[in-house]
Amino acid sequence: MPLFECELVLIESPGAALSILFISFGCHLCSQEAVIKPIYTANPLVSYLAEYAGEFSFSISQEEISRFDIYLRELKAWNEKFNLTAIKDDREIVIKHFLDSLTPIRLIKPGSTVLDIGSGAGFPGIPLKIVEPSLNVTLLDSVNKKVTFMKHMIGELGLTGVEVIHGRAEDLAKTRKGGFDVVISRALAGLPDFIKIGEPFLKPEGILIAMKGSRADEEVKEAAKIIEKRRMRIRGVERFSLPGGAGDRVIVILERYA
Repeated sequence: MPLFECELVLIESPGAALSILFISFGCHLCSQEAVIKPIYTANPLVSYLAEYAGEFSFSISQEEISRFDIYLRELKAWNEKFNLTAIKDDREIVIKHFLDSLTPIRLIKPGSTVLDIGSGAGFPGIPLKIVEPSLNVTLLDSVNKKVTFMKHMIGELGLTGVEVIHGRAEDLAKTRKGGFDVVISRALAGLPDFIKIGEPFLKPEGILIAMKGSRADEEVKEAAKIIEKRRMRIRGVERFSLPGGAGDRVIVILERYA
């Protein structure tokens, strides 16, 4: 009879963020109770990011996929108590939050200073930072529980070069005006408001990136006057659909003109 016995038990649920592998050890000499240690294995849904990386013009390593796996697990755990996002299904989180956040990465130069206004649970700023570590990212939100979660995630993921600020953009502009290469948002209500709030933060050659849905064309028309007033112009409009019928998206890029 062997001195030790080891039993592996895999518990897996289609709706769970993780599969859990339990290792049970037993000692025949001392007859002690078994010690059970959980080992977490990656959610296969996170592999969607690698599958669609080429289509959306970004590359992703296995280490980065592992970080998204941690992000998914922590987001779901915190969401049960703090209601950080209405999206709770694993697949929808991966596509509608993680993948969607990465779609503008080809528009952002490595090493850029990025301000994410209304970051919520960290979107798009944290996914962008995971995939392009050279970015210097500032995450801004006025809701304390979301700021607390983002700070937690920065620590859990071991990210550096990320600042999380609890406050309003109008207040931050008093001290950080003209300090960013890129100002981006998925959460602000309308394009005219985003231009008013975001434009003061831009460096002379900086760009605004507005991540929009089905009302993008209407919002561009509504923003015509503020675009002209702020001496800006639309540099580009990109349209695409998220996989699996997860929705149509539009990215509006604005820049200043001399």
